[in-house]
Amino acid sequence: MKLPYKINATMEAMTLLMLLGATAASFWLYSQFPETVATHWNFSGEPDGYSGRVFAAFFFPAFSWGIYLLITFLPLIDPKRDRYHEFSSVYNAIRLLIVGLMVAIYGLTAASGLGYNVPIGILVPGLIGLLFIALGNFMPHIKRNWFVGIRTPWTISSEAVWTETHRIGGKIFMAAGAVCIIIPFLPGVFALPLFITTIVLLLAGTVGYSWWVWKKTQ
Repeated sequence: MKLPYKINATMEAMTLLMLLGATAASFWLYSQFPETVATHWNFSGEPDGYSGRVFAAFFFPAFSWGIYLLITFLPLIDPKRDRYHEFSSVYNAIRLLIVGLMVAIYGLTAASGLGYNVPIGILVPGLIGLLFIALGNFMPHIKRNWFVGIRTPWTISSEAVWTETHRIGGKIFMAAGAVCIIIPFLPGVFALPLFITTIVLLLAGTVGYSWWVWKKTQ
């Protein structure tokens, strides 16, 4: 079955090269990792969870392939799949960024597992923040669908509500991304409360604003 959006050959090649590179690296990493590898870090960037080298080497590339396949073919079952061709370039960019983030995090954790001093607590929030900023920039260009964007009962049911919510929601996402980048540099007493507040405001702001816009149109 034909995809409802046009694949960008350059972006697709970049996406697949990252996935293939991570897959190939996983076999070498398996032979280099110690028996236990740090695979989880707390909010302060300190390792607090460990896994065997099989999991550390192979899980993230396999999971990345799963996410890639999901976001590639999920539009096929979207009731509004006819809208994807209107934002094909944006959807391709989002797919590339999501896979890129996952491969980058895998690279950082792998480097840490090899014994390098990697500032996970700074780099990972920074990468997530950059992703949020990019998504915020893309938000106004995403057309109404059931899988991508700010999906609430009010945005799904109204083109006007979808458009207005994504216009403001994009700015909220960009602000949240900026906060994610600076949080690691703040004292711990401020960092966690600010992170929780940011997530709450992100959710409440986008969902609440979509309801308010819908209510205003009634």
